[in-house]
Amino acid sequence: MAESRVPPNRSNDRLSSKSGQPPTGTDQAEQNFNAIRYGNDKGSLSFGHIHKQGDVTAGVLLASPRGDHQLSLDISGERTGWTCSTSPGNFQVKCGFDPEKIDQKENESLILNAENGNITILASNGKIRLQGIDIELNALGKDGSGGSIIMNANENVEIAHCKKFLVNSSTLTKMVSAGKCEISANSLLSIYGSIVKAVTDACSKKDSKTGNKTFQKENNQT
Repeated sequence: MAESRVPPNRSNDRLSSKSGQPPTGTDQAEQNFNAIRYGNDKGSLSFGHIHKQGDVTAGVLLASPRGDHQLSLDISGERTGWTCSTSPGNFQVKCGFDPEKIDQKENESLILNAENGNITILASNGKIRLQGIDIELNALGKDGSGGSIIMNANENVEIAHCKKFLVNSSTLTKMVSAGKCEISANSLLSIYGSIVKAVTDACSKKDSKTGNKTFQKENNQT
């Protein structure tokens, strides 16, 4: 394979770093005097490529003629040890299609493992869909802290079309609404408690004999 004389590679510069800014007058831009690039007008393979901002060197860069379609193994700057891929179109990973090598229920076919740090899946202008025969969410915590699953929605959180909806907590189960709260059953509604306390705002002015005013204040959201 001979070194080609194709136009300079424009990679990359949709890649982000910690600062996201090009080198300033106080920064030292990357320098490399032994970079090599092979390719033609359809694509290229580079060793020691310096990215456009001048702050990161790629040990290996596989790129198409357009600069935003590439795979780079970065070795310097704020992206030392990073593996970065950008695609102007669809990006797909398919695996596990050989039934002789993968048991459909027992073996793991695709593993994403971040030994340290977070995993972020972001759809800036679309939906995130999870689909499978079963879906499991496990928050294990560590060293006596964490272990929470948190959901935030600007509009609705909807669970529909399930045969059973089961909630089992060891300490507290609480539902709070700043507006209306409705519970309905078209056949049988069963409510059980060792002690059942039902409190209205009637005790907000004058407390009841059982001291329900404190409970009312704790739960009144207005």
